[in-house]
Amino acid sequence: MFEFPVLVGDIGGTNARFGLIETRGAAPQVLSHEPTAGHADPSAAIRASLGKSGAPAPRSAILAIAGRVDAPAVQLTNAHWVVAGEAVGRDFGLSRVTIVNDYVPVAAGAAGIAPNDLTTIGPERGDAPGPRVVLGPGTGFGAAALVPYEDRLAIVSTEAGHTDLGPADEAEARIWSAVERTDDRITVETLLSGPGLSRLHAAIRAVRAGGEGPLCDPAEITRTGLSGEDPHAQEALHLFCHLLGRVCGDLALTFLATGGVYIGGGIAPRIVPLLREGGFREAFERKAPFAAQMREIPTSVITVKDPAFGGLAALASEGGRFVYHGQVWTAGG
Repeated sequence: MFEFPVLVGDIGGTNARFGLIETRGAAPQVLSHEPTAGHADPSAAIRASLGKSGAPAPRSAILAIAGRVDAPAVQLTNAHWVVAGEAVGRDFGLSRVTIVNDYVPVAAGAAGIAPNDLTTIGPERGDAPGPRVVLGPGTGFGAAALVPYEDRLAIVSTEAGHTDLGPADEAEARIWSAVERTDDRITVETLLSGPGLSRLHAAIRAVRAGGEGPLCDPAEITRTGLSGEDPHAQEALHLFCHLLGRVCGDLALTFLATGGVYIGGGIAPRIVPLLREGGFREAFERKAPFAAQMREIPTSVITVKDPAFGGLAALASEGGRFVYHGQVWTAGG
């Protein structure tokens, strides 16, 4: 059980977002967004966030982090922080600190997400029954599943971003040959992330125009691709949408996600018009012999700001409803 007020945090490779839930069932109050690189460690960022807000002191915390939660102290995948429940708990005199993968609360939030917080891509099926998948390209690539089990909801966190991603035809194979690898691999996260969009753009530029150049900023690639100013950026965005559809379809098949696929992260909301052009759903549904079944699975982009906060609030206030993995530190434990 969490003691209130509960500090909630969504800690990514670029930004850490903090909020406070003052009483059970209350909506989280957003405190601040802190740059991960701007603070030495999580406690420094939390201290800065609490200091800016004037909020009451928390009694417990639940922190969602962009990394694999497999030890009491967890290294972020794409940042220098090590997040340890004991350190945060002792620094702020808390009774309990729970650390979960950053897509655990996104999955919890998908259980009750409002239709007006979604932009539909493809068929609209209302509140479709069955497992749901949440995923998102951002600084990295996260994914989790929400699986109904009797009267509870099991949240399965994954490392789907670190699975291999290969070309599907000769045109893609030429681009793959020019892609900058990560740890000598091309993974889902290598291409379906902010840095991945930069890699795709650079590979396309190398194949179409020859030679090499510096990686471009993903925000600039998105801007010039959407405007048509840069044809290489435009091609990179279209390929990004196609690959995202393919991976979404793979995860929908893996978890038999008849309840739908929900796309979060910082990139998808910016490219909704491209996702709706057809390449995304074409790749999503191209899963013979199950293409007919895939056409029935809804896909949506999560457009609400800070989608993890609603899920963190649900985990704090309705913890008995969910089954999930995390690291728990308790004072005196």
